[in-house]
Amino acid sequence: MAQEGLSMRKIREILRLHYELGLLQKEIARSCGISQPTVHRYLERAQAAGLTWPLPEDWDDRRLNELLFPRPTRTSSLAAASQESERSVSAGCRAPIDFAVLHHELQTHKHLTLRLLWEEYLQNHPDGYRYSQFCELYRQWRRKLDVVLRQDHRAGEKMFVDWAGDSVAIYDRNTGDARPASLFVAVLGASSYTFALATLSQALPQWIACHVQALEFFQGAPQLVIPDNAKTAVTRACRYDPDLNRTYLEFAQHYHIAVMPARPYKPRDKAKVEAGVLLAERWLLAVLRHEKFFSLTDLNQALAPLLERLNQRPFRKREGSRASVYTSLDRPALQPLPVERYVIAEWMKARVNIDYHIEVDRHYYSVPYQLTGEQVEARSTSTTVEIFYQAKRVASHIRSYVPYHYTTLNEHRPKSHQAHLEWTPSRLIHWGESVGPATAQVIRTILESKPHPEQGYRACLGIFRLGETYTPARLEAACQRAIPAQACSYPSLKSILQQGLDQQPRVVAEAERTGPQHENLRGPAYYDSPSRLVH
Repeated sequence: MAQEGLSMRKIREILRLHYELGLLQKEIARSCGISQPTVHRYLERAQAAGLTWPLPEDWDDRRLNELLFPRPTRTSSLAAASQESERSVSAGCRAPIDFAVLHHELQTHKHLTLRLLWEEYLQNHPDGYRYSQFCELYRQWRRKLDVVLRQDHRAGEKMFVDWAGDSVAIYDRNTGDARPASLFVAVLGASSYTFALATLSQALPQWIACHVQALEFFQGAPQLVIPDNAKTAVTRACRYDPDLNRTYLEFAQHYHIAVMPARPYKPRDKAKVEAGVLLAERWLLAVLRHEKFFSLTDLNQALAPLLERLNQRPFRKREGSRASVYTSLDRPALQPLPVERYVIAEWMKARVNIDYHIEVDRHYYSVPYQLTGEQVEARSTSTTVEIFYQAKRVASHIRSYVPYHYTTLNEHRPKSHQAHLEWTPSRLIHWGESVGPATAQVIRTILESKPHPEQGYRACLGIFRLGETYTPARLEAACQRAIPAQACSYPSLKSILQQGLDQQPRVVAEAERTGPQHENLRGPAYYDSPSRLVH
């Protein structure tokens, strides 16, 4: 974890937006939901550490953290503190006030007062402003809140996206039941060139798929995408520090664009798409109000010509249309699309179980056993599942949709588990045959006596260990004695070898097999004797 509060993922995003996209620091701050001085500070640290982009693939979060935040020595820390103190005294300025945070606190907490906020401010900055000046500065700042900023959009810079409020009914041909279809709208900033697509859900896969088709419709990628704070875009909505959905962030990285969510409850931040949604509802959905659709394909086919007509409609107060301005301004300025289309991948966090597996969609995938108990991230597509620990990939599997089954790589197991699983019934029997036929027979008997052969592995491996302690000849002799006595088990063989019974003459063993002989035993021939009939 970064020492100054930001997650390593957000620091990586700052570096990407600066080095790869060349965004200004204020644009990076808006995209990442942090202040511009914070962006400046992290970029200074990156420059001092000599970082380049892209970062080496083998760099995990810990390596990046050590480079950006090296541990200072005591001497250097004291010197830095002394220099900072001298600068503060020479400057003679008072600690600044973060009015945005101040205003947010007042709006969030019902009983909070400026007096209490000023006292808290004074605790952290004893040489700060007095109460009257503190209040006056806040009032001056607040008067500027309602001033509307005229947004000037550069060619190819921004794409605004949102869902329309109205929906269209899709009917089932058999039952007649209606299902609402949502309308996704994307608008380019400079030309207002508009894209619209109907989907049956506003979930993450449909959200990303609509973005991909919008970029292909525009034939290029802008520098910035401006969504609202929906869950499909932002996992934690916050005016100052929103966290982007991991899949959405990966989509942006694939197309070399930055995502700058609008502030919560601030529709002016995305006024372009608000107007685009209104036009789509008026010139697309209203026109189709009398139509009845039985499939999503039919609906999108009906939307296509209406969308083209909307983009071709002449502006009322200036020359041209959305299509003509797009052709002259936005289209040449857009970035070229990557050769490969983005394949949606879903991210999830999971903790490695004691059996060194994690669960993804009711299936279990292995990771290196050293990560047992650690929290990892799983990236799953329709074909693969990749597992990451501290931004470094530690496992990759082919996606399986069989519920409650295991996909395990042998190298992820401990050495002891690997050695155990290397033995199979056929291999155990083959080893027994290499010792002798009696040993092979004992192995077969043990495996066949269990409901599952795996339950006899431990006993067979115990016999294998006896073969390492005693000579093959002694082990074979012990098995020859155990078979007629029906003592085919590891404890019996171990006892025979320890007591040296395998070295006794074969006659003794034969006597044990047939049992004691005396005159009171009738024997099998008794029942074949004619004398038995007399009785």
